[in-house]
Amino acid sequence: MRAFLPPIDNRFVPWLASKLYFPLLKAMQNIRKIHIRDEDIQTLKSFKNERLLFFTNHPTTAEPPIVFYLGRLLGQRFKFMASRQVFNWQAGLIGWAIRRIGAYSVIAGVADRDAMKLTRKILSEPTGKLVIFPEGEPTSGEIDTLMPFQPGVAQLGLWGLEDARKIDPKADINVWYAFMKFTIDAPLEKIKSDLHRNLQKLEKKLGIEAVQKDKHLLHRFLTVGRFILEKAERDLKITPEEEKGFDYRIGRVRHAMLDNLAEKLQATAYDKNEDAIHKWRKLFALVELHQLQYPDPKLPRLDKKTIKEAHKDAVLIFDFIVIKRDYILDNPTPERLYEWLDRYESYLFKKVPRALGGVPSHLPRHAHILFGTPYKLSEVVTENRRERRAAVENFTNRLRHDMQKLLDSSQHLTQPLFNQDEVQAVRSKIK
Repeated sequence: MRAFLPPIDNRFVPWLASKLYFPLLKAMQNIRKIHIRDEDIQTLKSFKNERLLFFTNHPTTAEPPIVFYLGRLLGQRFKFMASRQVFNWQAGLIGWAIRRIGAYSVIAGVADRDAMKLTRKILSEPTGKLVIFPEGEPTSGEIDTLMPFQPGVAQLGLWGLEDARKIDPKADINVWYAFMKFTIDAPLEKIKSDLHRNLQKLEKKLGIEAVQKDKHLLHRFLTVGRFILEKAERDLKITPEEEKGFDYRIGRVRHAMLDNLAEKLQATAYDKNEDAIHKWRKLFALVELHQLQYPDPKLPRLDKKTIKEAHKDAVLIFDFIVIKRDYILDNPTPERLYEWLDRYESYLFKKVPRALGGVPSHLPRHAHILFGTPYKLSEVVTENRRERRAAVENFTNRLRHDMQKLLDSSQHLTQPLFNQDEVQAVRSKIK
């Protein structure tokens, strides 16, 4: 299996994608409209003849198609990195398509020299346009959170500027960032009715229809989560500690799953005390390296069956990684409830899990793109190599802070399904 997959220069596929863009976006992502301010479109067009390093969040599989649309508005295609495993989705069909609209692969967990070399080349070109999703893969599935940024995303920009200045000492790179928010476009009563029907299927699968009778929809939603948690505890032979609460218990489940996966992969550089998402990323990177038969003498020899099982386990674990009960209770919007519903259905009905992109919304959605204030990369560059690490860290922290502000400002775009009195009543009843 080839390790590095570069973009392919092709005119027909981007042309066809442009012509069929909105029908395809509706069919594949159920997105009916994209909201962008006119002034942001003008700012975008102002970068046509300049270098641009663009950052945005990446909670779903919808962001790359939106980036394609931005390139269409600009009149110039963006290049962007995607996890190597994405190129294998749908028997390679996804990879075939995205390579022809500007994507190239990157392998997590190793120094992917081919990907880094191409990234630097793109940014050094006079009109180079590169999109980086700093959260990386996999997509979290939560539109109201930012995952920890992948290490090194800021360093890529600084290397690109360094190479550009070898050609032109006065070269600079524009940095711009955005936050994409997807909202469900349906009447509240239709949403509640739809959630009710889907919950009934889950309750039937778990054998808890009777105990759910006459409960509030939100209470039922959280009860399904508790039963799934209890099932996972039984499967892992974890003794429940009910007095510790849901978040603590599901934390034990996710870490037990991760530790079991590390043992299966014979992972040596594995810290059991590390944060779950960082543990998962390292383990999934190992899975991918084994799938690619990456020539690293440090990798233990695993048979195909073990590698296949490890991949399946990693995909399953990710649905347990980000679940926190307060995410629902603090702001029970339709979007957040459907995010959890997707995880429930993935676990119980074997639907496409979040680590493999998830299942697009079956209700119509709108995409909202909120842009920040652009600046020059030279503002965060230091000529002193001893201070380079601090510059990279400051750049990353600034980027995360700026994107978080956009996330916070997007909360008005959707409203909770239930009022505070209803939520408080449910809080008082759940364990």
